Amino acid sequence: MITRMTKYAFVLLNGQQESLVEQLQELGLMDITRSVKPVDEASQDISAELDLMNGLIQGLRKVDIPEGTEVVTREEEDLVRLAGGTLMLYSNTLEQVKHLEKEIQARKVWGSFDPEIVQQLSDAGVPLHFHKLSSKLFKEEWEQQYVLTVVSQEKDGVYFVVAGEDPLPGEVPIPSGDISQAQSALEEKERFLHSLEGEILGLQHRIPELEARCRDAYAQLDRHLATVSAVPAAENTIVTLVGYAPTEKDEEVSAVLDNIGVFYFKEAASAADNPPIQLKNNWFVRQFETLTDMYGRPDYNEFDPTPYLSIFFLLFFAMCMGDAGYGLMLLVAGILLRKVDSFKDLAPLVTILGAGTFVVGIVMHTFFGVDISTLSWIPSWLKSIMITGTIAGFEAQMVLALAIGIVHLCLAMVVKTVYATRNKGFLGALSTWGWTLLIVGGVVVAALAMLNFIPKPILKWVVIGLGVVSALGIFLFNDIKRNPLKNIGAGLWETYNTVTGLLGDVLSYLRLYALGLAGGMLGKAFNDIASMTLGDGSLGPGWIFFALILLVGHALNLAMCCLGAFVHPLRLNFLEFFKNSGYDGKGRSYRPVKK
Repeated sequence: MITRMTKYAFVLLNGQQESLVEQLQELGLMDITRSVKPVDEASQDISAELDLMNGLIQGLRKVDIPEGTEVVTREEEDLVRLAGGTLMLYSNTLEQVKHLEKEIQARKVWGSFDPEIVQQLSDAGVPLHFHKLSSKLFKEEWEQQYVLTVVSQEKDGVYFVVAGEDPLPGEVPIPSGDISQAQSALEEKERFLHSLEGEILGLQHRIPELEARCRDAYAQLDRHLATVSAVPAAENTIVTLVGYAPTEKDEEVSAVLDNIGVFYFKEAASAADNPPIQLKNNWFVRQFETLTDMYGRPDYNEFDPTPYLSIFFLLFFAMCMGDAGYGLMLLVAGILLRKVDSFKDLAPLVTILGAGTFVVGIVMHTFFGVDISTLSWIPSWLKSIMITGTIAGFEAQMVLALAIGIVHLCLAMVVKTVYATRNKGFLGALSTWGWTLLIVGGVVVAALAMLNFIPKPILKWVVIGLGVVSALGIFLFNDIKRNPLKNIGAGLWETYNTVTGLLGDVLSYLRLYALGLAGGMLGKAFNDIASMTLGDGSLGPGWIFFALILLVGHALNLAMCCLGAFVHPLRLNFLEFFKNSGYDGKGRSYRPVKK
């Protein structure tokens, strides 16, 4: 749900705004309306410093220090300059080491020789020519025709030297030096690189200091952006600031502001103020707020879509995966991710998705591509909850996907009607009511009729009444302040768009069935291919190939299923549900200024 906000307007003398913002940072509850990007030279300098320190922290963490390296500590007044200089020197030295290693590999085939003697021979009129040719092109008779010496024979060709006259192909530049010289230079660079690794190890121990400086710089940037957002008035003698804080914290905020002694007004925030949006949900729903933020937070007068996302994204993801075995793998992955700092926040969501996939996979009777509904040792009570067979000649799972899609769209229309009524009033939402009564009411009546809950004589009058009431809202009262003829025209156009769009929306939910079916069939295919390697089942190398095919095949299938199961449920929620519920999602996140 969306947390209610209180709007605070501060009036103070010009020059006092920075002091006020510093005290509001201590409070940590006030969202001052401000830019999220640098707006002047001072904020650009702070932002650049932040980027530099974050880059240094990432750079220090990426350096892989060998075991047993001795820590080298260098005390210097500027930690940022020390870290930056050391990382730059390390990077340059590492490149030089790699270059020397390539040089040694290039010189290795030529063996050891004295470059000065090569030059003396050239000056004496007996130049040496270095060649490299493939084994197929090299001819042994050349050794009799020319002063030719084969230096080495490698996989990539024959390396040879010709003295004096040389019409032979494949000549290459003379190596720039002897291999022993390059090896000496490499050893020297490696010693220096090792000393740098010790310094970087010492700097890695000081990463918390850099992180603390980052936090201080971010607080300084936040404070500066909030300060410069003050609006001057009365010939720059006074300034005004606007901030928002959760209404549930009114007493705490007011007590702090009264203690500061600042002059302020406060009132309940309205949608016209465009206040920041803070979402308040339980632990389960909160894991899906990331998905809401991917689309956009709701406006202040909208609804929070996260509770609906939490249920339907989980269900859709599990149906697209459709395999209980893959659900177990995700469940284990979610538990293991809790121990990885960079993925710790994502771990609960992965665990939830894994658990949901396992349950739905059992209902869809698939476990690592195996149809468990056909296994004799599966308990009958478990088989009773599995969806098998057909309904009216169609696969039961396909019918289920369409039924879930209809429920999802009907829920979207109900939500749209509730919030349209709240924001526009009942008379302003008559058109929305008309469509909801027609579609949602029609679905409910059809379901009751199929279950024989409504007698046929009564059913006819219920359908007529529903149609008449819906038509009034759609065609005559869609805008009670407008000419009825214009309303009819607008109603006809909306009918065309709704009918054509709604059919496509319902059919979109077939992807839930199709993706689950494709993943299951591909898993079964890998099982069949692996079984072919066993032959008669006797012990032998076939079992190794069997295990490899299963491991690699199901790993690939799991990766592809996860990709599809993430993207397509997002589409069904972001496009079909949000469109039919009228969700806009242009709100801004609640960002209080704080230390």
